[in-house]
Amino acid sequence: MDEQEFRARADQSLNDLHRRLMAPSNEHGFDADFNAGALAIEFEAPPAKFVVSPNTPVRQIWVSAHSKSFKLDWDAAREAFVAEGQTLAQIVGEAISQQLGKSVDL
Repeated sequence: MDEQEFRARADQSLNDLHRRLMAPSNEHGFDADFNAGALAIEFEAPPAKFVVSPNTPVRQIWVSAHSKSFKLDWDAAREAFVAEGQTLAQIVGEAISQQLGKSVDL
């Protein structure tokens, strides 16, 4: 995948994730801010910050949450960025659920 294609897929994936976060963020009281190509998810209680950002040189999306790092590659068959068999939305949804102590589906 060339850089232009990666950027388009990463932007689409992050925009989709940001859209999916809108309802749960209002319901559960956390902030999701998509700015300068990166998505920051912030929690007040308990305090935490997750970051989802594209890493163009290696053509991956990186997720940092709970002192863990996930490096997602494009899976053409699933048409999604995937790591450890899970999509971006699944990984972020599980991290948010763990942070809040309740199930959150994205």
